[in-house]
Amino acid sequence: MSNLVHLSDLRQRPRAFAAFERHRHSSAHWFVELFAEAFGVFLYVFAGVGSQAIYVLGNILKLENAGSVLQIGLAYAFGILFALGLCGATSGGHFNPAITITNMLFHGFPPLKGARYIAAQLFGGYVACLIIYVQYKGFIIDAQLVLMGEGPGVYEAQRWTPNGPGGIFALSLAPGADLGRAFVNEFVCDFVIGMVIFACLDPTNTLIPPVVGPVIIALAYAVAIWSYSANGLSANAARDLGGRLAALTIWGKGASGGAYAAIAALTNIPATLLAYVTYEFMLADSDRVVTSAHLEMINAHKNHRHLRDDSERTHGTPESDSLEGKGRVHEHEHV
Repeated sequence: MSNLVHLSDLRQRPRAFAAFERHRHSSAHWFVELFAEAFGVFLYVFAGVGSQAIYVLGNILKLENAGSVLQIGLAYAFGILFALGLCGATSGGHFNPAITITNMLFHGFPPLKGARYIAAQLFGGYVACLIIYVQYKGFIIDAQLVLMGEGPGVYEAQRWTPNGPGGIFALSLAPGADLGRAFVNEFVCDFVIGMVIFACLDPTNTLIPPVVGPVIIALAYAVAIWSYSANGLSANAARDLGGRLAALTIWGKGASGGAYAAIAALTNIPATLLAYVTYEFMLADSDRVVTSAHLEMINAHKNHRHLRDDSERTHGTPESDSLEGKGRVHEHEHV
C-alpha cells in the first residue's frame, strides 16, 4: 500500500474546479505553467518597480518619506518570495530567462518550452510595468511638469536617467557613467547571484534546506540592489526587457536605451551560465549525501500525479513539470 497522500485523498475540490483540473492535466498544463511564469515575474516586478516609482517620483516632487534604496531592495526581495511561494511549484519557478537558458543547455529542458517560458517571463514584466504606470500616472505627469518648469532642457536631460520618470521602467545609467564599468558591475553582481541560486538548489547543501532557499536568493538580489544599483543593475532580463518594452509602449523610441540596453538585457545570461559552470566544477560534489529535507521535496515533485486519458501516471514527458521537464525536479527556487 502506498504511503503517498495526495490532496485529493484528503478533500474533494468543488466540481467546477475538479473538472477544469482534469482538463488542465490532460490538455492545458502547458498554459498553466506559462501563467505561473508570467505571474511570478509580475509579482516581483510589481513589488520592485512600484517601490522604484515612489522613490523616483518622491524625489522629483519633494515628497517626504517616499522611499529609499533600502526599501527598493526589500520590495524586490519580498516580490521574489511571493513569486516563489505562489508560482514556483507549478512551473518550476525559473522567473528569469538566464535560468531557463541554463536549464536548456545543461538539464535537457526542451527548447520550445524554454522559448515559451522566456516569452511568458517578458510578458509578466511588461504587464506589471504597464499597470504600475496606470497607478502612478498622475504622479508621473506631475513630475514631468515639475521638471519642465525647472528650465529649458531639464526634463529631456533627466527623463531617461535613473532619477527621471522614464528611468522608473526603462533602466538607464547616470549621465556620464562608463559603459565598461557598468558591464563589469552587472556581470559580477549577476555571477554572485547565480552562485547563490545554485548553492540553494544543491540537494547536498546541509546549511540551506529547501524552505530557506527562497529567502537566501531574495536576500542575494536585495544585497546587489543595496550595494551596486547606483552603478547600473538589471540582474534579470525579464525585468529589464519587460520594463523597456512598457516604456517604449508609453513614450516611444526614446526609451530604447542605446548601448546600455544591451548590457542590461543580456549580461546576466553569460554571467549566470558561468556561475553554474563554476559551481558545478568547484563546489558541487556528487559524493555528498542528499539531505532528508531535499529528498522529501524531490519525492513530492516526482510523485505529483497527473491523470491523462483516464489513466493515473506521474509526470515523465519533457512537456511536464517533471524531473526532465523542469531541468531538475527540485529546482524551483530560480529567480
